[in-house]
Amino acid sequence: MSNKILSAATIGLDSQLVEVESDLGGGKGGIFIIVGLPDTAVQESRERVWSAIKNSDLYFPRKKIVVNLAPADIRKEGPSYDLPIAISLLIRAGLLSLFEQDKNAIYLGELSLQGKLRPITGALSVAILAKEKGIEKIYLPKANAIEASLVQGLKIIPVDSLISLHSHLTGQKEIPEYKKNDADKFKSEIEFDVDLKHVKGQEHAKRALEIAASGGHNILFSGPPGSGKTMLARTVSTILPKMTQDEILEVTKIYSVAGKLPKDKPLILERPFRSPHHTSSGVALVGGGTFPKPGEISLAHRGILFLDEFPEFPRIVLENLRQPLEDGIITVSRAQGTVTFPASFTLIASQNPCPCGYYSDPDRECTCSPGQIIKYQKRISGPLLDRIDLHIEVPRVKFEKLTSDKFGETSAQVRERVEKAREIQNQRFKNKSFSTNSEMLAKDIRDFCEVDSQTQDLLKNAVQQLHLSARSYHRILKISRTIADLAKEENIKTPFVAEALQYRAKVE
Repeated sequence: MSNKILSAATIGLDSQLVEVESDLGGGKGGIFIIVGLPDTAVQESRERVWSAIKNSDLYFPRKKIVVNLAPADIRKEGPSYDLPIAISLLIRAGLLSLFEQDKNAIYLGELSLQGKLRPITGALSVAILAKEKGIEKIYLPKANAIEASLVQGLKIIPVDSLISLHSHLTGQKEIPEYKKNDADKFKSEIEFDVDLKHVKGQEHAKRALEIAASGGHNILFSGPPGSGKTMLARTVSTILPKMTQDEILEVTKIYSVAGKLPKDKPLILERPFRSPHHTSSGVALVGGGTFPKPGEISLAHRGILFLDEFPEFPRIVLENLRQPLEDGIITVSRAQGTVTFPASFTLIASQNPCPCGYYSDPDRECTCSPGQIIKYQKRISGPLLDRIDLHIEVPRVKFEKLTSDKFGETSAQVRERVEKAREIQNQRFKNKSFSTNSEMLAKDIRDFCEVDSQTQDLLKNAVQQLHLSARSYHRILKISRTIADLAKEENIKTPFVAEALQYRAKVE
């Protein structure tokens, strides 16, 4: 009788099939061995499986037990192998005989000592793997059913306990297939705690935010304390377009693998907003660990990464942002192997112009020495600043504007323009692997960012006088393309380039 059970190992964001098989030997009872490169959590499955079977009033064989997880050259981690190990042992003990359709199914789940199933991480990745491999059925914890049901064409069997699964497989009491995708019940209108209309003044910064949201451009706010930099950054989420179904799958998959899916909301339907503290390590920011997991930049995929107090981050940590800002991915290499995580995010950073914060404030005197100011500003390298598209000065708001009863545009009004600009880009890049202007490569810029001779002369003078790098030149064209999209213009005109140049910082 075959006792081979299919399960899955998650490596990075992707999964790979794992075969779980067991053997009962003669020898002394009580010996339970798991082989196939298991980590500590998998080794501890022995105690969980033994107690779960015993407390479910099922027979646990008192013989030497060997469980093999194949292929043996892939490191196995996590408690999700509890359920397939238990099923394999029950088959070997003669308590189960699977039908053909149940043999060609994937089993996942962590067992409690009472035989209940606890939720696992990476269920969406496993469901995608099953679809690719032609496996039509997955047995997994009930709490992961909604997540797995995002992948169409799979039979999702939500299991709440080992004994209920045993009754299902023996034909005593069938577990109903999970058919309804409950994603729709979470798709109510998202409510935000902030709105762009509550930001008094700062029209220049608001315009820059609109451009950044429309084209996915990175932005740096600089100004004295209390000028509204943090509040401006937090309003970005309110003007971003809703995520597409593909983006929902991408982001949910990342959060599932990272174990950060909310229990009451197992789908990520709103764009992420991540704001790590400046004491965060490089591993926390970009990902890593013995078994590499996504970091903050991947958790911000398709959303916002907000770095407040930008110069306070260690320089070596900030330099890790170079590759993802350029490529939209991060590659993490460890002794166990190399994994690549998506990291297509919009960076919003804020900083004071000097240690005391008042170097650019006309109303308060700066107490920093020139040396302190230079040292503070040099904490962020030129190459990193060069990768930030929009550099915005955020001055102190005047009293008259703070106390004014007049509100500016609402987030909904701005979001409407942003969504229309994104629609233009989606059509433009429908045959490309990206969807926003900020993701264009050099060859795409040549195709979609043509300018006339007058505009070309303006760009030439700007490159020479502002000492702009080739990267800065390309980023100006990308911003100009976004400004043209907001204006619903097919061609990039001179005023659009002139506005884009206002947002560039001079890099010596």
